[in-house]
Amino acid sequence: MARAKKKRSDDGRGGRRGQTAVDAVVEPVDGGLAELIPDRDRARAWTLFIDGAPQSHVDLDDPAFLSFEYQRRLGHVIDLVAPPGRPVHVVHLGGGAFTLARYAAATRPRSTQQIVERDAALVQLVRRELPLDPNARVRVRSLDARDGLAKVADDWADLVIADVFSGARTPAHLTSTEFLTEVRRVVKTGGVYAANLADGPPLAHLRGQIATAAAVFSELALVADPTVLRGKRFGNAVLVASDHPLPIAELTRRAASDPHPARVEHGKELTDFTGGAVPVLDAAAVASPAPPPSVFR
Repeated sequence: MARAKKKRSDDGRGGRRGQTAVDAVVEPVDGGLAELIPDRDRARAWTLFIDGAPQSHVDLDDPAFLSFEYQRRLGHVIDLVAPPGRPVHVVHLGGGAFTLARYAAATRPRSTQQIVERDAALVQLVRRELPLDPNARVRVRSLDARDGLAKVADDWADLVIADVFSGARTPAHLTSTEFLTEVRRVVKTGGVYAANLADGPPLAHLRGQIATAAAVFSELALVADPTVLRGKRFGNAVLVASDHPLPIAELTRRAASDPHPARVEHGKELTDFTGGAVPVLDAAAVASPAPPPSVFR
């Protein structure tokens, strides 16, 4: 889930000035009504919406371009998970338009990646309209994220990225200690887990997710817009976790230099931020809160 507006063409017909008109692609998928809206500023770029909620942005000519704020922050994690250019093993829970898998394939050639996306109709749509580079080593499984994760071998992944939304909410069964224990099984020693979380005041869901991750991983960091961290508005935060020290200094530098600067919280400050929240168990897990309608305007 990301904050964005649908982009229409300058000529009002889906085309760009000086170019052949390109129409939006609209069709039902398992999770609702999917819309692929052409980007008027980039020749072969598209934004994916599901039931009006923006999910992904893809530039087929430049897969290393990340438009959404939270995806750029996850891109920083991909950049820092290993030395520059080194191939890595990545599991993506939630596929969308495969934006981050395309990014990893472009910036870390020969990486091996698995995408787990339960919406089989969406996978077919994306494969048809926004095809992956045939040289990219990307396998796509049309399964529930937790079921797909169970099929990944122990200690396989350098990085697991969770970006799963049903509509605009993260499903309850992907918010628990039991789920993160399964993530920990898949992540190599020294590997990283990163999750796109969405919340608004009073930030109870976000605080609970930090406490849940802390019950499984020893090192945590949170990357978010300061106004979100202060509970001033609904928005995205990227939670990063590992059993080894994280590259806090470089992550902080990159987050601060972003076009939409973010703050990195870690250590005692992050512990204090949780405000005594307790880990979430399967038996008590609930979906993340629904965003207010104003988020997508």
